[in-house]
Amino acid sequence: MTLRKFAGLGALLSIVMPSLAMAADEVAAPVLNSGDTAWMLTSTALVLFMTIPGLALFYGGMVRSKNILSVMMQCFAITGLISVLWVIYGYSIAFDTTGMEQGVVNFNSFFGGMGKAFLAGVTPASITGPAALFPEAVFITFQMTFAIITPALIVGAFAERMKFSAMLIFMAIWFTLVYAPIAHMVWSGNGGLLWDWGVLDFAGGTVVHINAGVAGLVA
Repeated sequence: MTLRKFAGLGALLSIVMPSLAMAADEVAAPVLNSGDTAWMLTSTALVLFMTIPGLALFYGGMVRSKNILSVMMQCFAITGLISVLWVIYGYSIAFDTTGMEQGVVNFNSFFGGMGKAFLAGVTPASITGPAALFPEAVFITFQMTFAIITPALIVGAFAERMKFSAMLIFMAIWFTLVYAPIAHMVWSGNGGLLWDWGVLDFAGGTVVHINAGVAGLVA
């Protein structure tokens, strides 16, 4: 009798356990990694410090004394301007993947959609990363610091040669038509033009440095 009970229990477990395991796999949600989140926050702060006060002080020390405050103010103004534009539409242009398909070249291969304009769909629970390891808000802020420092790098090329108002207009246009689309083509993933071509940019060599360098050379 005891053997029959054990046999029946074994049969029951053999049926129930796989079902429970499958259910657990289906229900399991990505879990935030506190270490990755902390490192992303640290990296965000470090990149921001490269612009303010880093670039502001660096470029301020390269111009005549009468223009120091002007150049430093340009760096700070760019930080504020790009932060606002990034939230309104920059993040969406750079990272919205609507209409993208690997191997297919279309408008969205060059320019992201507006599905994330004003950070639409981003909530405190939104997570992202290679394996959904950190909050999307952290990723947005991290990428924003790159969007800030790239146009700020160009300031040194036209220091003492451009009015403050003209600089703001130029930076807004350049960010919209140059930086955000290139970031989209390189970093948005499958369907991005340069991503599909095999371009790898781990730290901004293409999106930030070549991009700003060419603009500075032209200026």
